[in-house]
Amino acid sequence: GFHVVLEDIAITHLAFSPEYAKAVEAKQVAQQEAERAKYIVLGAQQEKKTIVTKARGEAESAQLIGQAVKTNPGFMKLRRIDAARDIADIVSGSGNKVYLNADSLLLNLLGDAEEKIEKSLTKK
Repeated sequence: GFHVVLEDIAITHLAFSPEYAKAVEAKQVAQQEAERAKYIVLGAQQEKKTIVTKARGEAESAQLIGQAVKTNPGFMKLRRIDAARDIADIVSGSGNKVYLNADSLLLNLLGDAEEKIEKSLTKK
């Protein structure tokens, strides 16, 4: 024999079959789709948590408002004043001319509406 010792080899041209290249590409696409699906699931889970938290907050708020209305009839006056202030702010910011009376701004604090509310609360 020739007793040849190889110290360094350089592969200058390496080609894979088209089937192998397609398989590698398909694997990469599958991995990307799996990551995308994982991201969508995480987003949906976070959205679910947000919706549940919001619903709990709204339920607690409704309960607290109900208690405030029962224990303090003046609470409804304050709510009407706040609503009237919000309406007035919106109307005043508009370029249109709008004429409103106290009833349409919910400011009729001493009118029939309040008496009906107070009577319904005392009946319960």
